[in-house]
Amino acid sequence: MSSYENYSRTSASYDATRPPQGLEIIRESLSMNAVPMKSQTLLDAGCGTGQYAAALIDEVSHITAVDLNEAMLATASSKLGAEVESGRVVFHQASLETLPLDDESVDAVLVNQVLHHVADEPEQNWPSHQRIFAEFARVLKPGGIVTINSCSHAQLRSGFWFYHLIPDAIERICERTCDPAAMASLLKAAGFGETKHAVDPDIVMQDASYFRAEGVLDADWRSGDSIWALAAPDELETALGKARELAETGELQSFMKQHDAPRSEVGQLTFSSAQKI
Repeated sequence: MSSYENYSRTSASYDATRPPQGLEIIRESLSMNAVPMKSQTLLDAGCGTGQYAAALIDEVSHITAVDLNEAMLATASSKLGAEVESGRVVFHQASLETLPLDDESVDAVLVNQVLHHVADEPEQNWPSHQRIFAEFARVLKPGGIVTINSCSHAQLRSGFWFYHLIPDAIERICERTCDPAAMASLLKAAGFGETKHAVDPDIVMQDASYFRAEGVLDADWRSGDSIWALAAPDELETALGKARELAETGELQSFMKQHDAPRSEVGQLTFSSAQKI
């Protein structure tokens, strides 16, 4: 469960602005496994509303999906009802720190924009991340692959145009986010080999809706990015006031283009993959 976002509230509108992204990179990572994709059992860790599970179920043998939020799981279960009935998808309500799975029971682990929601202590070398990565190593078969979709600090600071409306929240999300370089060290300590990072600047987390500048004034649109939950009420009011002013003067589109420009250099998402030794 997110330690700061209310996903019970946002689950109903989440899918509208958060389609699964980076599927080609994920497929390439899964194909590095010695087990063919069609035969793999995939753990979707922090599955949310099941967007990635729905996109990949026909390409693997079985998906075990875990999330702590009941509302997100209800949405995912409804979306994948036929697959649940056939037994090809199984859902569990559980923490990633205590996975309800047997040792060496999955071929691959997929984690999409989840780890920054974990309550952790970066100054203590990310103990919750360490426990989660140890769980991934426990449930993965030897040679299994973990793929983590996250954001680097550079991407958080430069890859999202609307973050510049809530600058203090940027630093708060950076404090909660384990940068991919640090993540690689934690994975190595948990028993994984070299971590490979992939970034495609053309991948945009909110897809086409990201470029709808006036969307920032829509609460459902904002629910597509949890950073808004880190903005204090007065900061949100100030941000929306500025956005309304820019919209009224016809400058909101140019504001978006100006602050979106660095994305072509840093991208928004980093896909980090490592193999269990």
